[in-house]
Amino acid sequence: MSPPDAPPTEPVADRASLIEAIEAGSAADCQAWLEQASSDDAIHALAQLGDAERSALLSLLSPELAAEVLDLLPRSQAVDALEELDAPIAANIVEELWSDERADLIRELDAEDAEAILTELDEATVADIRKLTSYDDDEAGSLMHTEYLAFADHTSIRELLSELERGAEEYAGYNIQYTYVVDAANRLVGVLPLRNVVLARRTASVRDVMIADPIDVTDRASLDDVRALFKEHPFLGLPVVDTDRRLVGVIEAGDVARAEVEQADARYRQAQGIIGGEELRSMPLAVRCRRRLAWLSMNIGLNILAASAIAIHQDTLEAVIALAVFLPIISDMSGCSGNQAVAVTMRELTIGVTRPRDALRVLVKEGSLGVINGVALGFLIGLVAYLWKGNLVLGAVVGSALALNTLIAVCVGGLIPLLLKRFKADPALASGPILTTLTDLCGFVIVLSLASMVLQHLT
Repeated sequence: MSPPDAPPTEPVADRASLIEAIEAGSAADCQAWLEQASSDDAIHALAQLGDAERSALLSLLSPELAAEVLDLLPRSQAVDALEELDAPIAANIVEELWSDERADLIRELDAEDAEAILTELDEATVADIRKLTSYDDDEAGSLMHTEYLAFADHTSIRELLSELERGAEEYAGYNIQYTYVVDAANRLVGVLPLRNVVLARRTASVRDVMIADPIDVTDRASLDDVRALFKEHPFLGLPVVDTDRRLVGVIEAGDVARAEVEQADARYRQAQGIIGGEELRSMPLAVRCRRRLAWLSMNIGLNILAASAIAIHQDTLEAVIALAVFLPIISDMSGCSGNQAVAVTMRELTIGVTRPRDALRVLVKEGSLGVINGVALGFLIGLVAYLWKGNLVLGAVVGSALALNTLIAVCVGGLIPLLLKRFKADPALASGPILTTLTDLCGFVIVLSLASMVLQHLT
């Protein structure tokens, strides 16, 4: 205990003290904990709370502070927390979020919970949410927000400044380095940098000082198109228009960067067999097991198919046991080559330089590379086999098998993502197991078939 005259010690931002405040129902203590905790401490502690504790915390806080807490949580936990709240409380929190964040959360809520929250919101907010949730995840409209400043083209600079002063509190969080100029039909006609506003005559019209014919992006543009625009033009944000050029929102460079990170993270999880969305260890055990087993059970079938090739040629393998040493090497090396091809195709699909109709071009390019790399790798592994056993035929069998399987692997690896994309399947999820099964199966069949043909020279 500190002596009477000692200065008060700083509170420790530990989860236990936050839980105590929640269990005591003390909104003041919860707020104090959040205010003194660093962002890292807050994120860690909030993520470790139980669902009931998170919901209780959100209920205790003001809607503004609860919205900030919700923004710190992983998306899956934020969704679960909202679903646990009473609809009026959840609606008050949702109303404090930015338009794009509102739409993202409502999109992921259970349909019944989402409708219950929407019924508590005003008509304008509901219409805005329904509009934003109508876009696909890879469309510009799904990334835009509807908090922006737009003025009619006949507005004077004096009127614009008066409006900014009147709505200073509301506009405080807006990105107002740019304002937008629209005509009577709300069609975008210009962009007005804040610098132009400050330096212009007060009697001038916004049309006199705006930048006419601004660069914009349509709400149905793909994420690849939006990314390309931001790379070509280093803007902080771009106006989003519909097919009639009506201004409908703004998309910021940071939104695109975050979407890219989320896409890359999702692809990585899927490639590693984590399907069904985000997984956190705080989720129910049954849910996590079910998601992982869906992937692993499928792989059992694929591996049994590959292993059947060995069973068919069991006699050959027993006669030349040295082949067992090279089977995993050939399978693994071919798989590595195929995964390189998959990675290149996935990258080209992401940046838009390759489409499913380019399959023949990809096949020719990968086939050329596969021949060269296959011969080189085959020579090396064949040399190792010859030096080990002193059998030239064994070296030829092993080397030829690796060369052929490498050629197959890079061709298949280059084409699989294109074919999956063509048939609306997820290339990131399915390419890996398909490639692994094919390279294993082909590798085993090629090695053991070639060995069977020249068995008398191997024993």
